[in-house]
Amino acid sequence: MAPRRGGSAEFREHRPYSFGDDPRRIDWNASARLGKPMLKLFQAEEDRAVRLLIDGSASLGFGTPSKLHTAKQLAAALAYLALANSERAQVLLARQTQSNMGLEAAGAARRGRAGFGSICRELEAVAASGRTDLARSVDNVLARVALPGILALFSDFFDPGPVLPALGRARAAGHELVLVQVLDQEELTPSLDGDFELEDAETGASLSLSADAAALDAYADRLARLVQDLRSFAKRQGCTYILTTSQADLEPTLRRLLNRAVD
Repeated sequence: MAPRRGGSAEFREHRPYSFGDDPRRIDWNASARLGKPMLKLFQAEEDRAVRLLIDGSASLGFGTPSKLHTAKQLAAALAYLALANSERAQVLLARQTQSNMGLEAAGAARRGRAGFGSICRELEAVAASGRTDLARSVDNVLARVALPGILALFSDFFDPGPVLPALGRARAAGHELVLVQVLDQEELTPSLDGDFELEDAETGASLSLSADAAALDAYADRLARLVQDLRSFAKRQGCTYILTTSQADLEPTLRRLLNRAVD
């Protein structure tokens, strides 16, 4: 087992500060000497893993570019930062089938810059299809991993299940949570007008809808409650929460992620 990065009293080495690190562990003397933030690492500390949990359900295929495309780009950026700082990164796929109980491992945990190509290929292979159960997916991550790390969940969070209680269990188990909600601009400000027959991309269920002012207001209220629930959870639990769209520039979104923002 690799040396653990935690609270042992025996100093091992310094490492550059990276996304998700506790700023209280910065060695300010070494940082001043080297001109960049440096962390103290100790013997007997366990390597931390950055687990990238991607919602691969059919609803993520919506948008131009798709919500899934944007989620994969952001996940790749976080993976690169982790690998560049000698941390492990792993792609996990949240998708519901009869056999996988809501979680597929898209690839093994990778370490070092040499693993970035494999991470990108694994992300590229993720397609939007079928259904997902995010709560079950999160619980399965907890059941599979022995030690906590960073759990970054990329989803539109259009899931009727008890997602926040599952995320609360992950937080209680010691995982640092990064919640990235990716929506299409049309979902934030729909331009529908008239009568429609809508089909659920995941279940195939159809719904007749008259997109009048009352219906649009009801939709906006429900979406606002979802966003507020995620934002409130992140504030209570000390998590990162980012809301972005598939049309947004990636750079400012990634900057908010690195700053551990709560949108």
